[in-house]
Amino acid sequence: MTIPRRSWRAAGTLVAAAVVGLSGAVLTAGPAAAHTPTWVVTCDEVNLHLTQYNAGVTNEVTVTVDGKDLLPTEKFGEGFDKKLALPEHDQPLNVRLVVKAGDGEDYSKDEIKQAPVCEGTPPSKPTPSPSKTKPSETPTTASPAPSVKPSESAPSSAAPAAATPSPSSPDLAETGSSSSTPIIGGAAIAVLLAGGGIMWSVRKRRTAQH
Repeated sequence: MTIPRRSWRAAGTLVAAAVVGLSGAVLTAGPAAAHTPTWVVTCDEVNLHLTQYNAGVTNEVTVTVDGKDLLPTEKFGEGFDKKLALPEHDQPLNVRLVVKAGDGEDYSKDEIKQAPVCEGTPPSKPTPSPSKTKPSETPTTASPAPSVKPSESAPSSAAPAAATPSPSSPDLAETGSSSSTPIIGGAAIAVLLAGGGIMWSVRKRRTAQH
């Protein structure tokens, strides 16, 4: 049986098209399959294993925990391997991995995983909010009472001294008897007797003359 040349040509064209299509599919899928970002999150650490990246470009990796940097942005080439310790926690943590491939956004990765609480971790006690205390009133210090000074014009409690008579003042009349009283009395009697005698002698002379 003779096969026409047209049939051969048509078959050859189909085979060539299939080979080209398969080659394109392999070339297209090759770079995507080559980027392998593997990472594992446990209760206390994060394991990063990034392999088969394009070494001819600059790739970047960042890891954050609840919005805070656990691994600041680092650049790498073909691969990146690292273990990161997680902070102590009594509640699950959200861990985010961001990988930016330098040869296209299709090979980049942005994924979030949760880190559970390790067994045996005691729950943290809530911190009591400090109560607002009113400021204590400042005790008023009583000012000491002023000491009472004795007035200069106040009379002295001591009894006043007896007044001493001045030597220039006249002698006061004596109200009582003194040692000169008998002498004075005797002189008065003598005067009376003398007077009586004189009067008697005068009367006797007048009688004799008549």
